[in-house]
Amino acid sequence: MHRHQVRVYYEDTDAGGIVYYANYLKFMERARTEWLRCLGFEQDTLMEQSVAFVVKRVEMHNYAPARFNELLSIDSQVVELKGASMTFKQTIKNKQETILVTAEVLVACVNLDSMKPRRLPRTLLGEISRVI
Repeated sequence: MHRHQVRVYYEDTDAGGIVYYANYLKFMERARTEWLRCLGFEQDTLMEQSVAFVVKRVEMHNYAPARFNELLSIDSQVVELKGASMTFKQTIKNKQETILVTAEVLVACVNLDSMKPRRLPRTLLGEISRVI
């Protein structure tokens, strides 16, 4: 499991100082990018190789609000790995470890030029297999 922290900025909130629901998706995207980086893979380098990732499906459950200036933790774990896709379970918690949001995110690997599915690069697939 990988943990990434984000601070809630004013721009992330609605008029009531509560995180706007769509911003949780942005926080989770950042966490997946940082997870890749921790594995030694940079998205810009992958893009140069015509490898990109697209979100195919998201199922998100909101349990409690996050508020302005809170420090949040996003836990990301691959729960299913296939040749051209991976499913993440992601959980957003506050500093008290209260679960605020959970999501299951299906991410597909695509050829950036054609936007058609492609297998995960062998080196990336190997590294993910090693850590899950």
